[in-house]
Amino acid sequence: MDNDVYGHVNNVVYYSWFDTAVNAWLVEAGLLDIHAGRIIGLVVETGCRYAASVAFPQRVEAGIAVARIGQSSVTWHVGLFPEGGQEAAAEGHFVHVHVDRETRRPVALPAHWRARLAGLAPSAG
Repeated sequence: MDNDVYGHVNNVVYYSWFDTAVNAWLVEAGLLDIHAGRIIGLVVETGCRYAASVAFPQRVEAGIAVARIGQSSVTWHVGLFPEGGQEAAAEGHFVHVHVDRETRRPVALPAHWRARLAGLAPSAG
């Protein structure tokens, strides 16, 4: 997105990047079917610490990790880096609660989800 009146990407855009990074990984991992899957993730908590500004047309790279896997929830940590940078411009977290697409009631994460998600936990690797 373009820069805001202050000359940098607005803070709300960072949350969009967090969501895009995590959901892209879930789709690529074969866990999330955004059109027809029975299980979807709803964001119930989010936060961000900003360390540096990012300005369009600067490219941004995201790193993701799983901080916690609950019965139906996953806590994600996301770092946003200027392309090729070693220091994060922003560090955020959010919590997905996984629910049935139709009823919107929480559902337990299937075993194959847990196995894939565990691979993104810092202790995994």
